[in-house]
Amino acid sequence: MIKELEQLKSTHKGIVIPHEHGGWAMISVPFLFGMLAGTPQWSHLLLFIAWLFFYLASYAFLQALKRSKQRDHLLKWSANYGIIALAALAYPLFQKPSLCYFGIPFVLLLIVNIWHVKHKSERAIVNDLYAILIFSLGGAAAYLFGSGGWDKTMLMVTLINFLYFMGTAFFVKTIFRERGNKQWEAAARTYHVLILFVPWACGYPWMTLPFVIPLIRTFLLAGKQVRPMKAGILEIMGAVQFIVISWIVF
Repeated sequence: MIKELEQLKSTHKGIVIPHEHGGWAMISVPFLFGMLAGTPQWSHLLLFIAWLFFYLASYAFLQALKRSKQRDHLLKWSANYGIIALAALAYPLFQKPSLCYFGIPFVLLLIVNIWHVKHKSERAIVNDLYAILIFSLGGAAAYLFGSGGWDKTMLMVTLINFLYFMGTAFFVKTIFRERGNKQWEAAARTYHVLILFVPWACGYPWMTLPFVIPLIRTFLLAGKQVRPMKAGILEIMGAVQFIVISWIVF
């Protein structure tokens, strides 16, 4: 899945932008979840712009590690995106200096992604895990910025986002790279059943609801041939129902 997220629509002289729907969902849904779990404010927009451009910068950089012929071009875009991200982050960081603490796990997790890219194993499920943790940090940061704290709610914002998108990673594996692999199909179905119990165990029983549709989707379609366009539509619909239901019941 991370391979798809890292693919960039780029030419030697063109703009470098991600073109996979999964990446856009992962950058926006956890952030929106965290913002709604706290207190939304206008400066969340600046924080999101910073988060978005850090994403663009990091993935342009990862692509530069793989594409030697376009390395200078990709690094230039990575640097430009990074500058925009830092500029957008200035005011939110002034308001909430503790946001800087998220830089530590972000860099450490990104190093893991870099390691997988260098070893040509970026499609490994472990790499997916670390990448999804990075995206989930965006939700935690949005929650903290919206008058939240370093508390159980922040932990749940991070955990729920992580659980949802790991389920997406398992499902996508079964319809593309691992289609026909019965062990992967069993693992995906088992995962989607088990995560239903996590919200209950954590004291948030109603948060089981956003995981029901992904469970049904996985049992119906895991291992079957699904066109990329249809898969994209399913994931967009899943992300929308996840954020809407979570907003209502969290």
